[in-house]
Amino acid sequence: MRTVIAIRSLAAAILVCGWSVVSCGGATNSAAMLNLFSRVEAGVTHFYVQNLQIASVTATFDLQSSNLLASARFPFTTTLAGNQTLDAFTLTPVKQDAPWQFSVSRSSLIGSAKAVPDAACVYLLPYAPGSSFVVSQGYHGKFSHTGPDEYAIDWRMPVGTPVYAAREGLVVQSKDDMDLGGPDRKFETNANFLLVEHSDGTIGIYGHLKQGGNQVKVGDRVKAGDFIALSGNTGFSNGAHLHFAVFKTKDGSQRVSLPVKFRTAKDARISLATGKSYTAPPRDREPRILVSASK
Repeated sequence: MRTVIAIRSLAAAILVCGWSVVSCGGATNSAAMLNLFSRVEAGVTHFYVQNLQIASVTATFDLQSSNLLASARFPFTTTLAGNQTLDAFTLTPVKQDAPWQFSVSRSSLIGSAKAVPDAACVYLLPYAPGSSFVVSQGYHGKFSHTGPDEYAIDWRMPVGTPVYAAREGLVVQSKDDMDLGGPDRKFETNANFLLVEHSDGTIGIYGHLKQGGNQVKVGDRVKAGDFIALSGNTGFSNGAHLHFAVFKTKDGSQRVSLPVKFRTAKDARISLATGKSYTAPPRDREPRILVSASK
């Protein structure tokens, strides 16, 4: 979401909430991302950005102004680590005795623009060892895997199938309160999902999950192979399936999905193809169950 601030007094305090939209295969979530506030120091107004999330958040600011000198070049994009507060930019009157004004617009997305994907990483298939599921829509799928979702994978999967973490990381968003879905964009905001931030700054999304089926909460650290959710058919979906993608953020309004490799029962490192069935290999440990009373 784009937030616009217009103000005519540099001494005024600012406190606004930003919103981030993460849309993957029809799963859409909006959550408060940032606070923006200002402080005047020696005639210079400093604009501070506070990240309200435990995950990295990328924000892009644009400025329209007159008689003001900005310390940053706009549009200005920055990434804040989880819970970080940053002195982002300053505004200073050019002519002290002349009128001035400005407006600031801001967009923000969860994720880091500084992420450097680990090309050596191999992902687990996100379902139980020994089980097999067909890829109903792979990379560049015409139904919905285009644009920022071009490198997503869908597995045809009955509602209520256990979903396992494909890679270790930190749970940074969780939604499982909806029970609506269908092959229409109007259902996008009804998708349940989990977002897991990886060590390289990329984020994995598990989408279209069952209502009440998330087995982990925000702040949990999961290992690859942990039981994390139940598959479903919520959001923009034309049938019961599990949606998975890995993405990085470009700026405050754009993200890109990334092609990844998977380990299967037959292959140590493979790209998955539409229409083919893949069996998850045995694991070297039993999956952990992280459900807590505070979920």
